[in-house]
Amino acid sequence: MKKHLFLIVSALLLMTITVTCKKDNVTSSVASEPEMISVAGGIFTMGCTDGDCSLDGREEPVHQVTVSSFKIGKYPITQKQWKSVMDTNPSYFKGDDLPVETVSWEDAQEFITKLNAATGKKYRLLTEAEWEFACRGGLQSDNYQYSGSNDLNAVAWHDGNSEGKTHPVGTKQPNELGIYDMNGNVWEWCNDWYGAYSANAQTNPQGEPTGLRRVGRGGSWGDDAQHCRVSMRSNGAPNARDEYSGFRLALSI
Repeated sequence: MKKHLFLIVSALLLMTITVTCKKDNVTSSVASEPEMISVAGGIFTMGCTDGDCSLDGREEPVHQVTVSSFKIGKYPITQKQWKSVMDTNPSYFKGDDLPVETVSWEDAQEFITKLNAATGKKYRLLTEAEWEFACRGGLQSDNYQYSGSNDLNAVAWHDGNSEGKTHPVGTKQPNELGIYDMNGNVWEWCNDWYGAYSANAQTNPQGEPTGLRRVGRGGSWGDDAQHCRVSMRSNGAPNARDEYSGFRLALSI
């Protein structure tokens, strides 16, 4: 009888520990959710508007784009947030408040899948049009060359001030919408396949239907001023990883 009672108590204790662990895992993932900022939709001119255009024409032709309202991460995803979901840290530069880097577009998708499973939400990468609209300050834009200022040092960690490394997110000035690190620190993966711009006006463009390379935006700690402008575009293979590339999240409204 005592042995039978001991087995029952042991089983109940094991169940309690299991439930607690599962609860803690979910709580940990939920706690890793990024702080989001609402961006009111509107119309803007996308592409090189400051005259300092790329020689290869990747930022042209300029064209009118309409985007719907959405939410954007106030900061790039940090290493602390990444670790709470993925239980790993691939970053070259280590630090909880540093942006996660050395992550591919495909790695970002895996993170999003796991975060959505834990939260029941539908986080995603920004479209390239959403990214540029938010970088420019949305409907509150003051038409700066960089995100929030014409003084790159005020808003970005770049090759002239980074000392060859990433820095904690949110330590430079935000842009007009209160978003940090849109330029510099790390390049940010967008959802789109990379392709040439069209001169036609568009509404909520999604990029090319297929391709070989995904869009990257914003410049990084290792880039010069020209590569940190609001319209500058880059691209990389979906499985490519380096210490210059991270990402931030979006939510549809």
